[in-house]
Amino acid sequence: MDPEIVSSNHRAGLILLAGFLASFVFIRFSTRMMRNPKYPWWPGSIKTEGIHIHHLVFGIILMIVVGFVQFTFEPGSPWLEILAALFGIGVGLTVDEFALWLYLDDVYWTEEGRASVDAGVLCALLGGLVILGFVPSYDDNPVVIVLIVLEQLVWASIIIAKGKVRLAVIGLFVPIVGQISAIRLARPNSWWARRFYDPETPKGARKLAKATARAEKWDARRQRWLDVIGGRPHLVRETGGGEDDGDA
Repeated sequence: MDPEIVSSNHRAGLILLAGFLASFVFIRFSTRMMRNPKYPWWPGSIKTEGIHIHHLVFGIILMIVVGFVQFTFEPGSPWLEILAALFGIGVGLTVDEFALWLYLDDVYWTEEGRASVDAGVLCALLGGLVILGFVPSYDDNPVVIVLIVLEQLVWASIIIAKGKVRLAVIGLFVPIVGQISAIRLARPNSWWARRFYDPETPKGARKLAKATARAEKWDARRQRWLDVIGGRPHLVRETGGGEDDGDA
């Protein structure tokens, strides 16, 4: 492959990631400003005829337009980089409302809304790993390829059974992370814990207690970071419908 093409594509990937991070951070900052009564001058949500237009709508439209232009014309530099930046911005606007896709409800400022921050962090991490070259590489031998894929699936299955889906995804890109995650204790509410950490036996009770303490410590640390990145939830999700709190 032409080194110039590789360099151009890599540059576009970096710009896409930068556009994603910039739009995700900006829209999070913007929504936090909207709900702060100290800043009444900050632009609020967009509404028309009683319909609240969520910012993921603009993200989806932007990705559709950029996708059609890119696949139709396949422009070179500098348009490739410009389109990459616009696509990254669209991804950021859309992923920031991942919880809306998941719950089909406006849960932006509820506990369930933390899923959007989780998704944003995971997307940024995986995008960075791909750009840095942490991608699965396989031998040309079909047998070797099948064996490697099966091995990765086994590790990923164990990690998911232990209730660590995020680490299972990361482990596909960084195998050592997956292997370490697979041999560590499971989360206390996971299938693995229910199957192998029997609280009626001394050994199972010790493992369950240790897993619970570790999970509580990890969750508390994770929630502090999510509050810093995305803001602290202040609403409770209502059954049958969420509360619209002006999340732009």
